[in-house]
Amino acid sequence: MVTGVSSGIGFGIAKKLAESGCNIIGCGLRPEDAKGAKQFIAEVQSYNRRAWYRSVDVRNKRELKDFVDDGVSKFGHIDLLVSNAGENIFKGAGDCSEKDWQNNIDLNLSAHWRLSKLCYPYLKTSPNGCIIIMSSNHAFHTINGCFPYNVTKSALSGLVQSLAIEWGPDVRAVGIAPGFIDTKGNESWFASFPDPEAERQRTVELHPAGKIGSVEEIGAYCAFIASDYASFTTGTTFLIDGGRSAIMQDTQE
Repeated sequence: MVTGVSSGIGFGIAKKLAESGCNIIGCGLRPEDAKGAKQFIAEVQSYNRRAWYRSVDVRNKRELKDFVDDGVSKFGHIDLLVSNAGENIFKGAGDCSEKDWQNNIDLNLSAHWRLSKLCYPYLKTSPNGCIIIMSSNHAFHTINGCFPYNVTKSALSGLVQSLAIEWGPDVRAVGIAPGFIDTKGNESWFASFPDPEAERQRTVELHPAGKIGSVEEIGAYCAFIASDYASFTTGTTFLIDGGRSAIMQDTQE
């Protein structure tokens, strides 16, 4: 089960898991007949795996429950949950309204907990039940203007720890914290600068890896964490940022 599969990192995760042999129960905000939803189905099926998609607002408790119940009805069981759906909510501490704050909590924190609880009864019966929660490099270090998003991402590290402690050894819980990943959202970010290509190159040069991450790379990390090769891994959040956090200070004009 993967949330947010109709675009971005969620699509890359679904692709790599299908390539690794998984059938995928997927959801996203986009309707079932949207281009992204159809692309998700086609991509998974291209690996001869089964795929099912539903339009779900993960902030809605009833929609979440129906999604899990119907997904299990169609596929019989769940071995892996990748709780990925979320949004960059960047307001700044002074400018953040009560509505912004609550929306961020509901989407970027509470939804992960609620979905994990709904899936737990099924995951604990799997030989290698695993929950992967998508966090962010903002859980470790943040910058000006990224509140309240960074607050929930920091909180997800605690959620991962608690799930691992309370539900182990039946279910493993692992967080993945991507850094700068090449998505359409980031393309829009670069496009907001007078010289998008120059800004992209400047960003690339801030990473010791010499590149920006791809959604497929995050998907491959999910496939590894879900596999037997990572069976001793639980209760921690992995930062995947191309070495960006290793730099003590940026040199910028």
